[in-house]
Amino acid sequence: MRVDLFDFDLPQERIALRPVSPRDAARMLCVSGDGRMEDAHVLDLPQRLRSGDCLVFNDTRVIPAQLEGRRGEAKIGATLHKRIDLRRWQAFIRNAKRLKVGDEIIFGGGVTVTAEERLADGSFVLFFHGEEAVEILLDRAGTMPLPPYIASKRGIDEADKSDYQTMFAQKDGAVAAPTASLHFTPRLMDALAAAGIGHETLTLHVGAGTFLPVKAEDTDAHQMHSEWGRIDAATAERLNAVRAKGGRIIAVGTTVLRLLESAASDDKVIRPFEGDTVIFITPGYRFKAIDGLMTNFHLPKSTLFMLVSALMGLDVMRAAYAHAIAQEYRFYSYGDSSLLIP
Repeated sequence: MRVDLFDFDLPQERIALRPVSPRDAARMLCVSGDGRMEDAHVLDLPQRLRSGDCLVFNDTRVIPAQLEGRRGEAKIGATLHKRIDLRRWQAFIRNAKRLKVGDEIIFGGGVTVTAEERLADGSFVLFFHGEEAVEILLDRAGTMPLPPYIASKRGIDEADKSDYQTMFAQKDGAVAAPTASLHFTPRLMDALAAAGIGHETLTLHVGAGTFLPVKAEDTDAHQMHSEWGRIDAATAERLNAVRAKGGRIIAVGTTVLRLLESAASDDKVIRPFEGDTVIFITPGYRFKAIDGLMTNFHLPKSTLFMLVSALMGLDVMRAAYAHAIAQEYRFYSYGDSSLLIP
């Protein structure tokens, strides 16, 4: 499909630079497959779902993956993207023209890396020197990797260390938050449990590739980034049992949806999964694992707007986004939410 079909005009003032407080006070646009829309709030979620439904969350934890340093006199910025092994990470580099294979970069706190390899997409493999674990080095040298549409408008500060982390965050490895889960609080989870709505967690380490623009003119020409994820056998079994009893599986965030769909077979059974997923979901895709999606509002011409259009229909989502803009919903990572039930 033509990428320009997924374009729309978004006023800059609709981009949220801070989350609302409390988190569950965010607005939520409820959209059904026939195009009906209703304005609500995240705290209304227990009334929007049914007893027996199951919400699925991503328990990845964002690491301080944004690094600033020097190679000689040249300033070099790095955004870690994907772990390769205990001491190596794939990273997108700013000022990459000043960096070549074999060069050393010194980041804050004296953290030193070597650029070992340049990959086909222009990113580099960085090797972290020293005896301390890379996680310890990142705590010393790194900052939270806020999305470029926020970081370009304000500095990263102490509040972002907690604001850009979900209540489910347990497993280190993400360089972007699974932002749909940022809206959840203990009181909301208690209300959901009281309404008979269950929850499960899986792990997908979100990479910086989630923010890469689609530069191709046709979706068939776009190369999707890969991300590592895991669903254990017990979780897969419980999710299949939800559907067997008539409950619905509601993915909280596109990362959860992508991993569930990667793990599902054509017979709509969710299998255990561990490894990389490069699934790219566009209109025409037949969903196998999920019955609904809770997600924030996404960028024009992004793979994520293509994904929600595949779930709900492009015309429905264009109308929903036009409604959200007209009603002054807050967009992107720190913005409001939507509940999409096809």
